[in-house]
Amino acid sequence: MKIALACFALAFSSVICTQPASAQDATPTAMPQTPPVLLKMIRDDAVHQELKLSEQQVDSVMDVLRDVDGVWFRSRNLPVDRQSEQVRMLTARLQSRLDQTLDPDQRKRLSELTVQALGTRMITQPHVVEALQMRDSLRQKLLDEFVETDRKALELQQQLNSGKLDAAAASAELAELEEDERKLYGDALTKQQRLTIGTLTGTPFDFSKIKRTEPMAPELMSEGVTWLQGEPTTLANLKGKVVAVHFYAFQCINCQRNLPHYNAWYRDYADKGLVVIGIQRPETSAERDPQRVAAAMKQDQLEYPVLLDLKSSNWNQWANTKWPTVYLIDKEGFLRRWWQGEMNWQGTPGEQQMRQTLEQMLAEE
Repeated sequence: MKIALACFALAFSSVICTQPASAQDATPTAMPQTPPVLLKMIRDDAVHQELKLSEQQVDSVMDVLRDVDGVWFRSRNLPVDRQSEQVRMLTARLQSRLDQTLDPDQRKRLSELTVQALGTRMITQPHVVEALQMRDSLRQKLLDEFVETDRKALELQQQLNSGKLDAAAASAELAELEEDERKLYGDALTKQQRLTIGTLTGTPFDFSKIKRTEPMAPELMSEGVTWLQGEPTTLANLKGKVVAVHFYAFQCINCQRNLPHYNAWYRDYADKGLVVIGIQRPETSAERDPQRVAAAMKQDQLEYPVLLDLKSSNWNQWANTKWPTVYLIDKEGFLRRWWQGEMNWQGTPGEQQMRQTLEQMLAEE
């Protein structure tokens, strides 16, 4: 991942990833998107090592993440303006806690990593603009260009969602947008400003080492829940295991087409540490009948734990919006990837991509 635009792709990750949110279908705002880089990177071991955090400091970071991650995760479905407001609030809360936890050298290095991660979007930060002594007119011109980039990225997302563009083509066009923005930004800076950026970013950091950029998975809820198969459990009790949680409804045809994939995962990886949990959230009256759900489970050969979410307590806790959706959770309880809809819809290699992520997580210490 290039340091000059380290997290630019993260700002538009929906174009090439598998977890589109309704917020990304909204019209871009007058300000360019700024990825929540602090929220994303502070949870990763590689960043903890770079900052030389003690075990006590890591515990403190995890405490505040437990406080902010649920709100952050559920905000993915909000309109862009409300989502941005939530992210700003959560980032400020996280930054305040980090200011109390980190020593001066660690705070300085974290600031450098943040500027690196923002890439061209670093000029959304007042202290960067001040250090660069950038004219207001130039900054506004660049911001306007960034908004146009966001608009084009949104078009790619919409074309991908509608099937007019495949993931490979979308990824290639996104790369062109990234390169165009890098060149525009670089050409606009004076030699002195480029030197100043070096003092703001410090030693280059290899962002490709970062594995965790998503929130902690929400905990499983018990209200209105009946475990139809397997013993009741919690994600906290499953720490150290890789977990696949999928929401489905047994009469949903798209769900039915995903079930064999979950069966195959359970068959192939259960002895390697994978736990699969199905959450049947009813859509029809038949799907509210435990006996009919259980009969369908037997017919579909589901051998892993399944719970019936009659009051939608888990559906709401996860802010789920679609049947089927499957979430992959790593051994530390962080979401790593999720997929809405059929994984192999119209030839999309979704199951293969999800399987690769599972194998990667299972191989991690």
